[in-house]
Amino acid sequence: MSQVNIEEDIIEDIAGGEFERTPVPQSKLKSWKSFLGMYAGEHAAGTEFMIGPLFLTAGVSAFDLIIGLLIGNLLAVLSWRFLTAEIAVKNRLTLYFQLEKICGKKLVTGYNLANGILFCFLAGSMITVSATAVGIPFNMPMPKLSDTMPNGITWIVIVILIGAVISIIAAKGYDTVSKAANWMSPIIVIAFLACGIVALNQLNVTSFSDFWNIWGEGSDPFPGQIKYTFWHVVIWSWFANAAMHVGMSDLSVFRFAKKASSGWTTAAGMYVGHYMAWIAAALLYAVYLKSPEALSFLSNGEAPPVAPGPLAHNAIGVFGIIAVVLAGWTTANPTIYRAGLAFQAIIPKVSTFWVTIIAGTVATIAGIFPAFAMKLLGFVALYGFILAPVGAVIVFEHFFAEKFGIKKNYAEIAGIKINNAVLFAWMISFGLFYFISVQFDIFLSFVTFPAWLLSGVLFLVFSKYLQKNKL
Repeated sequence: MSQVNIEEDIIEDIAGGEFERTPVPQSKLKSWKSFLGMYAGEHAAGTEFMIGPLFLTAGVSAFDLIIGLLIGNLLAVLSWRFLTAEIAVKNRLTLYFQLEKICGKKLVTGYNLANGILFCFLAGSMITVSATAVGIPFNMPMPKLSDTMPNGITWIVIVILIGAVISIIAAKGYDTVSKAANWMSPIIVIAFLACGIVALNQLNVTSFSDFWNIWGEGSDPFPGQIKYTFWHVVIWSWFANAAMHVGMSDLSVFRFAKKASSGWTTAAGMYVGHYMAWIAAALLYAVYLKSPEALSFLSNGEAPPVAPGPLAHNAIGVFGIIAVVLAGWTTANPTIYRAGLAFQAIIPKVSTFWVTIIAGTVATIAGIFPAFAMKLLGFVALYGFILAPVGAVIVFEHFFAEKFGIKKNYAEIAGIKINNAVLFAWMISFGLFYFISVQFDIFLSFVTFPAWLLSGVLFLVFSKYLQKNKL
C-alpha cells in the first residue's frame, strides 16, 4: 500500500468514512455514471407521484405545464452545472463544513439544524407516498388532500416500518445510497412511462390534440389550492430544488465528482423525473378525476384525494405498488443522507451512521402526518426560499471574493464563531422578501431569486466593511 493510500485511509477513518470535515481524496472520486443513476432515481421518484397530480389541482393549462416545465427544468440544470458542481469540485467539502469556515461554528449550527429538519420533513412526505402503496393490500383508508393527522393505526404502523428500512439504507453512507438509486431508478422510470401510456389509453387519447386537451386552457383550482399560471410553473420548477442547487446543498454530493461536467447529469433527473414523470403522474390523476368517487368529492365542493399508490395500482397493477414504494425510497434515501450530514456537523463526535438514524427517525415521525405530502407544492416553495439565500453566500464568495477584496473563509481565519456579514445578509434578504410575499400576496417562489441575489450582494458589502475594521 502506497503512502498516499495510507494517508487517505487515515483521513477517512478520522472523517468517519464520509469525509465530513476533510476534502474528498482523489482515490474516492466517482465518474458521471454514479451521479446519473442517483439523480435519475431521486427525481423520478416519490415526489413526482404527488407533484404531477397537484399541478392539475392548481388548474394549469397545457401550454403552462408542457412549455413551462421545459424552461424551468433547464434553468435548474444550468444552476447545478455552473454553480453547484463548479464550486464542489474546487473545494470538495460538504455544504456544512464549507459554511462553518465562512459563517462560524455557532451560526452554522442554527442553519444545519434548520436544514436537517427541513430535509427530514421532505423525506417524511416521501415515506407517506410509499405508505399509500403498501397500504393497498390492507384496504387502508387513504389520506385526503386536506388531511393533516394520521387516519388510523394501520397507517402509523406501515409508515414506521417503511421509515425504518429507508433510514438503515441511508445510514450505510453515500455508496449504498448511490447503489440503491442505480438499482431502483430504471424500474421506476419504466413504471412512470408505463403509467403514462396506460393512462393515455384510459383517457382515449389518439392524437396530440387529444393529449393537449387533457389540460386545454386550464381550469379553476380545486378548493384550497391556488391558480398556477405559466410563470408559476417555470419559477416553481426552477426552484423546486433551490436548496440543492442555488442553496448549495448538493456540494455534499458533487464533492465526489471527478469533473464539474458531472453537473449535467442532473438533466436526467429534470427531464425524466420533473418532466416525463410529472406529466405521467398528472395523467394518472386525470383518469381518477373521471371516476364516480372523484366526481362525488367535486360535487360536494371538496378536493379529491391524491394517493399515489392507488393511482399507480389502477394503471399497472402490482407493478404500480412496487414502483411507488421504490419511488418513495429513492427520494427519501439521499434526503435522509443529507439530513444526517447536517446533524453530524452539529454533533461531529457522533458517527454519521447514528446521526443518519436520528434523521430517519425524525423523517418517519413526519411521514405519519400526511400534511407534508398533501401540501408539497407550498412546502417545497417555502423550503427553497428559506435555504437558498445562505447558498448565495458561498456562490458570491467563490466567484467575487478576490474582485471585491475580501478574505475567503473569514470565520476560520479570524477565529470567530458568528460572521455577522452572513447573519445580516440572510436576515435582511429573508425578512424583506418574506414580508413582500405575505403583504402583497406574491407566490413565494417568485421572490426566491431576488432574495438569493440580495443575500449575496449584502454579504459582499458587509464583509468588506467588517473585514476592513478587523483585519
